[in-house]
Amino acid sequence: MHFKLIMAFVEDARSDDVLDAARAAGATGATVINNARGEGLRQKKTFLGLSLETQRDVLLFLVEEHLSRQILEEIARVGEFDDTSGTGVAVQVDVEDAVGISHQFTEIAERIEEDL
Repeated sequence: MHFKLIMAFVEDARSDDVLDAARAAGATGATVINNARGEGLRQKKTFLGLSLETQRDVLLFLVEEHLSRQILEEIARVGEFDDTSGTGVAVQVDVEDAVGISHQFTEIAERIEEDL
C-alpha cells in the first residue's frame, strides 16, 4: 500500500466537523495539534499587542493514496476553505514509508475494495 499525508490547518471551531468528515470519507484516524498560529495574505490586527486571530489546529491524516483525494476534497468542503478567506488550508504529500499502521491494513483494504 502507498500512503499520503494530509495536513489540514483549520480554525479550532471547525476541527471536529473536519475530523468527522474525513473519517466519513475514509480516514481511519488523525493526529491533532492544538493552538497553532499562522498568517495569510494580510497580517491580523492586534489590540494592545495581543493578537485578535482565532486559534487553529493542525490535523494530520495518514491515508491510503486511493482515498486521499476524496478525503482532501471533503475536508475542504466541510471546512469551507474555498468559500471564505482565512478558514483553513489542506495539503497532501507522498509518504515514502510508514510503520505502526499494520493494525489498520484490514480496515483500509476493505474501504478501498468498497470504493473500487
